[in-house]
Amino acid sequence: MTFKIKITQILALLAILALSACSSSETTNSGRYELANDKAPSSTPDVSKVEDAHPKYEAYSRGGNKSNYTVLGKTYQVLDSGKGFQQTGLASWYGSKFHGHLTSNGETYDMYSMSAAHKSLPLPSYVRVINTKNNKQVIVRVNDRGPFHENRIIDLSYAAAHRLDMLKTGTASVKIEVIYIASPESIALAELKETKLHYIQVLASSDKAKLNTISRELESKYQLKTRILPANKLYKLQLGPIGQRKIATKLNQELKSDGYPQSYLVTE
Repeated sequence: MTFKIKITQILALLAILALSACSSSETTNSGRYELANDKAPSSTPDVSKVEDAHPKYEAYSRGGNKSNYTVLGKTYQVLDSGKGFQQTGLASWYGSKFHGHLTSNGETYDMYSMSAAHKSLPLPSYVRVINTKNNKQVIVRVNDRGPFHENRIIDLSYAAAHRLDMLKTGTASVKIEVIYIASPESIALAELKETKLHYIQVLASSDKAKLNTISRELESKYQLKTRILPANKLYKLQLGPIGQRKIATKLNQELKSDGYPQSYLVTE
């Protein structure tokens, strides 16, 4: 009799502890993360060569896509589709505190990948993010929820924030636009119908003569035109135009390996 009572008491205690842990995780995330505050990695790797996320068709995941959810007392609505979605506002970034932990759709957060968190886009979604101050841009794969601040619209990975040159400031004014792919076949059709022109921003300098020399070298090597644009007290050397984004992305990676690690794509 005494043995049965003890077993019952132990089971009841375990049930109470389980409920308590679940409640704590959902409301405050207490104990979920090793770090109390977020920060950049202590040993910073070179993320300059991390490629954009490559948009492709993906069915929306089962995890993280409830029609609505509540965080910190506020309820958010999840969109049925990201098609045509655009938004402007502040971007922030998240790093070491969340690195290695699960995202909202059950994947593992990797701050060195091109990923992001958004409050209402279906997961996963592919998004182009443009820093409106310097026109740098990146394509990220949204697989998480956040940031839960009134004045912020997207939370970027460490690698994506590096590409947009916003690590030091912590936030940046951005424009985001969803790259929507309705089916596996539609991406091939989109590439055939692409009308935008892409340039590769190679480097900027106040020495225009130097850029002219590099310009001739690039035109000879890659058999493409270049242009030099004034920008305040600097000049920007760009290679292009290039009609297909996939080709421009591949060429940009070649330039990074060929002595221009800060090169990036510019789309018009």
